[in-house]
Amino acid sequence: MPALLISVRFHDGRYHGSGEWPPSPARLFQALVAGTARGKNLSEDAALAFEWLENLDAPAIAAPSAFARQGFRTFVPNNDLDAVGGDPARVGEIRAGKIIRARTFDAAVPVLYAWTFEPGPDAERHARAICGIADNLYQLGRGVDMAWAVGEVADEAEARLRANGGSQWRPTQGGDGALLCCPRHGSLASLTRRFEAMRGRFRTIGAGKKTRQLFAQAPKSDFKQVPYNSPAVFLLFEIRSVAGFAPQLLERAVTLTEKVRDLAVKRLKASAWRRDDPKRETLADKIFIGRDSREADKARRIRVAPLPSIGHAQTERSIRRVLITVPPDCDIAASDIAWAFSGLVLDANSETGEVRGDAAELATASDDAMLAHYGVEKPARLWRTVTPAALPERAARRRIDPARIREEAKGGAERAREQAAAEWTVRQALRHVSVAAPVEKVRVQREPFEGRGLRAEAFESKQRFVKERLWHVEIAFFEPVSGPLILGDGRYVGLGLMAPGRRTEGVFAFDVVDGLMEPAEPLGLARALRRAIMARVQENLGVRATLPEFFTGHAADGAPSRSGQHEHLAFAFDAPRRRLLIITPHILERREAFGKEREQYLSTLSDALEEFRELRAGGAGKLTLAAGALEPSSDSLLAPSRGWESLTPYRVTWHARLNDAAAAVEADLLAECRRAGLPKPEIKITRAFGKPGAGLFGFAKLRFHTAVGGPILLGRDRHFGGGLFAGTR
Repeated sequence: MPALLISVRFHDGRYHGSGEWPPSPARLFQALVAGTARGKNLSEDAALAFEWLENLDAPAIAAPSAFARQGFRTFVPNNDLDAVGGDPARVGEIRAGKIIRARTFDAAVPVLYAWTFEPGPDAERHARAICGIADNLYQLGRGVDMAWAVGEVADEAEARLRANGGSQWRPTQGGDGALLCCPRHGSLASLTRRFEAMRGRFRTIGAGKKTRQLFAQAPKSDFKQVPYNSPAVFLLFEIRSVAGFAPQLLERAVTLTEKVRDLAVKRLKASAWRRDDPKRETLADKIFIGRDSREADKARRIRVAPLPSIGHAQTERSIRRVLITVPPDCDIAASDIAWAFSGLVLDANSETGEVRGDAAELATASDDAMLAHYGVEKPARLWRTVTPAALPERAARRRIDPARIREEAKGGAERAREQAAAEWTVRQALRHVSVAAPVEKVRVQREPFEGRGLRAEAFESKQRFVKERLWHVEIAFFEPVSGPLILGDGRYVGLGLMAPGRRTEGVFAFDVVDGLMEPAEPLGLARALRRAIMARVQENLGVRATLPEFFTGHAADGAPSRSGQHEHLAFAFDAPRRRLLIITPHILERREAFGKEREQYLSTLSDALEEFRELRAGGAGKLTLAAGALEPSSDSLLAPSRGWESLTPYRVTWHARLNDAAAAVEADLLAECRRAGLPKPEIKITRAFGKPGAGLFGFAKLRFHTAVGGPILLGRDRHFGGGLFAGTR
């Protein structure tokens, strides 16, 4: 459908309008009317165009992220003249404090409003008229919010909304999203009435010295409240029998999904819900199964997703729960859908309806903790498939005849082409599920990303998806994305389910995407990272707040921490993998987080790292960063290993003054391992050297009798990435 696009740009990246962001469509409507009106007069063409615009559905909006800054209080007359007898001359007696708080944002990113409309000559003419009216806009918000607008008519709005940048705001038919005022039939007439009433608010009565002025409040303008970005409703069910959980095989995800879905729609159509209105049978098929649905109906369909148990590397990946996602635009009430699924028996005899005593059935979940493992509570930047995604035919691998494996073997170039085609279709699949976050990188493979997962071929469904179309997918976004994230052609039957990449609590990694100047000095980069993190934490806590020692490494009086315990963050640069690391004290000391660490500091640090994408590191360059994930079982800095080797120089904590520098480094390193709670290792010093004014340094190899997990940072410079070791095979 064609779309009317109005792009609003602010002069200085500040917005003082009260309460809302982005500026509501109603506020834009008023600004357009004010910009084109001459006193109380509107041209006939303009009036007809505004009456056409107010009858359109609420627009989609793309706007930059805005941050509320510290406000200030100003005193203005309170709208309560009755308290002083209605006399405007006594307005000074009823002044009230009012907080004015600006929102700041990137002025280079416009606020884009997109109204879609049915094509036609009259609609086209009115849309062109609104584009001309947009040229007259001069402010949006308060009087200080100077802005200008550009209008245009486009063939479709989606590509422009995605390309605009920032966040997207979409109207919904229901739900409890953010409410924004939007024009509706009669809005223009209400603005005209209000304008006329504002001109006659003050009326003089009496005569001579007994004259008085009376104030009458003008009628409010008429707009409707529309919920934007309403969240979906999540219905979580457990698969249980009389003995407890009744786990289902992971590879039967498609079969289980179709069975649960078909049973639920059959129950709903046999109930009073359908008998009240026979037309509802078609609606149920469209919402549950997608039968006879159009492209526009996909946003209203429910999704049935079997949830394998995840959260720990050793957890058996069997299906114990089913998640039903009800979109806010769904035409069937969430309560009716919940009833249709609740208590479904999965093992009943299809002919007789007989139910075994140990049959599995769906029961409403007692808690929703499993949803946290699928990114529902906290957005993530790195996502990996738990069940493979069914990508379009373009992404299908060439099938090899099992009898001719050697003759039809694929070369490296062909495999690269197949993977490139699959990666391209993943980006298209994200567009189909309305994920607009920019993608940093995509990786596809047939093998699972978790040790207990299954290869893509195990999920083949001959009737629906051949194995050549199935891929395990890893996606790294530039900004956090909320779950549940399900993509691909099989997203309605249990395929393409993704989960955030698991992180080691207390270790944060950021990949250096661009901007690094070689050679980079690791300790210098670590110090730059420390300064940046302290600045971000300070901004979150407030400019007058005192930063805790956890972040600074300094006591309240400014002196360096000398408690003997490692109570503050460590920062490091892992040069071989071009990534920056932030490591918390409890990880360094190989203990559990306690007290304020767990209750306050870890969440404060996590909040400060949100949207951390850039690091200015002096001579090392202006670095572009992307959040990375650390896999504890395979990462060379974390995975248990018997052998460890220096990545950065180890700096001795106390020079033993031995005749041999290597012996001094070895003795100090052995003492440091003991203080860190590590087993006694065999130590081989590969290099020892001194630096004037800095002390003695060395590179070493450690060999433990049993496998030891990382990270291992030792020595005097450990909080700045010195003495960093990596596991060896």
